[in-house]
Amino acid sequence: MSRSRSAGLARARPRRAPRESGRYLSLAVILRRRPASSIAAPPLPLPALPLVNILFIMADQLRWDHLGCTGHPYLRTPNIDALAHRGVRFANAFVQSGVCGPSRMSFYTGRYPISHGATWNRVPLSIGEVTLGEMLRAPGLSLALTGKTHVMVDHEGLRRLQLDGGSELGTLLARGGFEEIDRYDGHHAPGAESGYPAFLRAHGYDGADPWSDHVISAVDADGRVVSGWHMRNVHLPARVREEHSETAYMTDQAIAYMQRMGERPWVLHLSYVKPHWPYMAPAPYHAMYTADQCLPVARHELELRDAHPVLAAYRRQEECVSFQRDDCIRVVRPAYQGLVSQLDHHLGRLFEQMERQGRLADTLIVFTADHGDFLGDHWLGEKELFYDTVQRVPMIVVDPRPEADATRGRVEQRFVESVDTAPTVLDALDLPVPTHRVEGRSLLPLLRGVAVDGWRDASYSELDYSYRHARLALGKDVRQCRAFSLRTSRWRYVYWLDEPEQLFDLEADPREFQDLGREAGTQGVREELRTRLLDFLARRQHRVTVTDESVRAGTGAYKKASVFFGQW
Repeated sequence: MSRSRSAGLARARPRRAPRESGRYLSLAVILRRRPASSIAAPPLPLPALPLVNILFIMADQLRWDHLGCTGHPYLRTPNIDALAHRGVRFANAFVQSGVCGPSRMSFYTGRYPISHGATWNRVPLSIGEVTLGEMLRAPGLSLALTGKTHVMVDHEGLRRLQLDGGSELGTLLARGGFEEIDRYDGHHAPGAESGYPAFLRAHGYDGADPWSDHVISAVDADGRVVSGWHMRNVHLPARVREEHSETAYMTDQAIAYMQRMGERPWVLHLSYVKPHWPYMAPAPYHAMYTADQCLPVARHELELRDAHPVLAAYRRQEECVSFQRDDCIRVVRPAYQGLVSQLDHHLGRLFEQMERQGRLADTLIVFTADHGDFLGDHWLGEKELFYDTVQRVPMIVVDPRPEADATRGRVEQRFVESVDTAPTVLDALDLPVPTHRVEGRSLLPLLRGVAVDGWRDASYSELDYSYRHARLALGKDVRQCRAFSLRTSRWRYVYWLDEPEQLFDLEADPREFQDLGREAGTQGVREELRTRLLDFLARRQHRVTVTDESVRAGTGAYKKASVFFGQW
């Protein structure tokens, strides 16, 4: 990361004006100091400085509707809300998969799962795929990581190319192109890739596995140590102090990294493992909300009548059976909201530190999530399936440059997708986007209020449930377990291999309770959307070894290569 930029990217920072009291306060601080009635006021103008840094923040399993700025009536997220006031909040942002691994690989490559091939958490991203980290290396940048990536090593690919011996290139490819400052994927005890275990032990959390023994455990009323893996226990405070929690620790790593970088440009992926399960929050966040301060569960008896076979199989899985219990919902949802508020608190701490360093004025910030969480909606737990609860995510982008001043505080309704993140970062850094590979589009025109022709009016997502118990319950082969979805402003359409289609009318049924996929009256709509889905899939970028420009230049040029077939 210490390498300077080439091709004119190494730019000196202009000298900043002396700081006056409150003059360059981050908007998060400003908004917190204003009375509530003034929150909607337009943000203060930002100093005009060149953009030299990128901060890409991702929360794991964060629902789009669990933020103050998206309308949650009780959940307090003032720092994320302030971020939305500084930039653009995309109200229709969707992921390409409701599963961590494939979703993140689409963020990192700018490609859909059917193109990059990492269709499930246990499926490695091929070393033939090019991530944002590799795209940034040519101009002398690197993509630093603090937190989670869910990148699985393509061991077979490394062996085939004899790159499994610990070479610099092999290490880079194994890490998905990231420079790992502190990698921590969560949901299991961190290993040598993270400093978190040593950090915990240094602060007195003893044991062979301080993560399991303290971070995701609690003490019940009888003095017994109980695990957060059992959701009945997550109303209790974690056995770790808040300042030593996962979210606090990873924020500290990001702050320390920015301090080390000083005036040098950087691109940082800050990837939090929360509010993903285990839903164990430290005090005081474990008790910040009551069950009555949570969104009502979105489910209907209609969904259980003649249910789609795959959904019926999913609802028999353990996590879904648990979340069909009212007591589970009433215990887990407050803890989940506490984890969201804790995340917001530490983002505020990060933004204040960035403001003190002068980094808010020259850093493009992307805030999003890899997918949502059912939390009992639709009689389901976890994620994966094709409902807005999971597929729709928060997406806020702040470009501090004057070109984006006209859109500050805007709520943008056009459809954006996770594949748009990589081209947006490249575009913001004035770097070329490899359009023969990347399938997303830069969001900079939308951030600057520029008219864009032909912007998408639908979002695509897919699912490979081969690894799930639902496949066994249905007696299916692994090759049969794929589904593909298009979501327009009016319809949610799902095509399942060897199973009935699904269709939801989002105008008449915005909460997606009534599946119209097997009704004769919707046959015309389904045929239209099926054809549109086929057209979409036929246009994926599978020719990745040559650029579009080289194809154009080589069209009809066979005679230049001394090939003279067909002459009379």
